[in-house]
Amino acid sequence: MPDWPLDLLRALSPHRRGAADPTMQVADGGLWRTTTTPDGPATVRITRVAGEVRIEAWGPGAGWAATAVPGWLGAEDRPEEFRPGATHPLVTELHRTHPHLRLGRTGRTWDALLPAVLEQKVTTAEAYRVFREVCRLAGEPAPGPAPEGMRVVPSARRLLEVTDWEWHRCGLDGARRRALRAVAGVAHRMEPEAGCQESAELQRRLRTVPGIGVWTAAEVVQRSLGCPDTVSVGDYHLKNTVGFALTGRRNTDDEEMVALLEPWRGHRQRVVRLILAGGPRRPRRGPRFAPIDNRRI
Repeated sequence: MPDWPLDLLRALSPHRRGAADPTMQVADGGLWRTTTTPDGPATVRITRVAGEVRIEAWGPGAGWAATAVPGWLGAEDRPEEFRPGATHPLVTELHRTHPHLRLGRTGRTWDALLPAVLEQKVTTAEAYRVFREVCRLAGEPAPGPAPEGMRVVPSARRLLEVTDWEWHRCGLDGARRRALRAVAGVAHRMEPEAGCQESAELQRRLRTVPGIGVWTAAEVVQRSLGCPDTVSVGDYHLKNTVGFALTGRRNTDDEEMVALLEPWRGHRQRVVRLILAGGPRRPRRGPRFAPIDNRRI
């Protein structure tokens, strides 16, 4: 039983790619999630009953996945070590009003890496659509009595078998396709059991792969390792969200964002998550960015 107030969906929201994510669904009174594991695919059902968290798991990787769930929910995080200080009243107030915000870790690099590559330089809606298409094309059906349509993230080996015309049917452009193929070829070297248990080492290895830059590496370590410090530099919206919350200015660049977060080094990603959880939102102006449908090119 967790010793902090736990909202299952909020705790796992960083891993959910939209309401129709085929790897995570809310149904039958519980939260269902699929995962790869060193032992094979698994499906997990997490429920809360009388204040207790109950875990059921199916598939070859069921045992591994069941023991990983507490880490998913933030049991290994240490929010009590964060001291916001008096540097900025908003951060102090957000920490006071969200004292139980925890950063979870999945322990699976590939599960975070595949969708992160799909999210490179496209709108969120387009990235989520392609992720669904890729999972339906190459992902295994979820083991066990999972809700209909659930899939496991395709394995690196299976992705390498996907043909160019199948990628095109999914709407995946050439740059992201090449990045996926490049990282799929070395994915086995990126997992914690292969020695990538530290954020700096995993980011270093990821950035040696063509098409994997600072932003993608940061998105991966935040989820797979629960890194409390690494910030997604290069994100289209994040710099302005952080800048507006901390300064009230409408526009901020990445260098300014990093400087604004410097007082909280060691917990900069935690501060970002606090801002996303309860900070002020920058007003929208102008039309939304129109996505490009690569299936029509």
